[in-house]
Amino acid sequence: MGYHLNFGVVWRNFDLLLSGLALGLGLAVVAIFIGCWIGLAAAFAMNSKHATWRRIASGYVTVFRNLPPYFLIVFAYFVLPRLGLTFGKIETFIVTLAIYGGAYLTEVFRGALLALPRGLREAGLAIGLTEWQTKAWLIIPVMLRNAFPSLGNNFISLFKDTSLAAAIAVPELTFYARKINTETFRVIEIWLVASLMYVAACYLIAAGLRFFERRLAIPR
Repeated sequence: MGYHLNFGVVWRNFDLLLSGLALGLGLAVVAIFIGCWIGLAAAFAMNSKHATWRRIASGYVTVFRNLPPYFLIVFAYFVLPRLGLTFGKIETFIVTLAIYGGAYLTEVFRGALLALPRGLREAGLAIGLTEWQTKAWLIIPVMLRNAFPSLGNNFISLFKDTSLAAAIAVPELTFYARKINTETFRVIEIWLVASLMYVAACYLIAAGLRFFERRLAIPR
């Protein structure tokens, strides 16, 4: 028995797929925003003169970079409530993805910090800035400019990881694609359209990031 393509059911539910895609993008934006702060703190800790801070940051990176994100999401949603830590499914997913992404961003920021000119900190202190002002107004802006390409790649990666939110019934694109597929049995159509939506979204994100990368580039 041949399989006949019928995209009508997909178009009738296309608003659900679009809302799921929008939610996925929102989850990725919030997660990378939080993850950037975590990664910055951990990167400075790994470059700290204090061995205790270096060990804590190194332990965090080692643990979370070696655990699958799916495992972390399921653990946070099903195990932590048993320990008295209960959050909504969206909040749980965002925090878990942010902590997971922060471990990767730590290495991105640490590499960018190590690539900074040695005299940048001394220059800030020489013009009367405090240690914290030097970090806030000189070191971090220059570091972020250097780290922007890798930061963009991590954002795209985190956006694709939002598909894992379907495991805890967060209504993003994969969740709705699976739901429509279960109700209509239009396997090829729904997953083909969902795949194209992911590809288009990632392509547009990459194009936007390249545009901003060119705008931030220092003229030569």
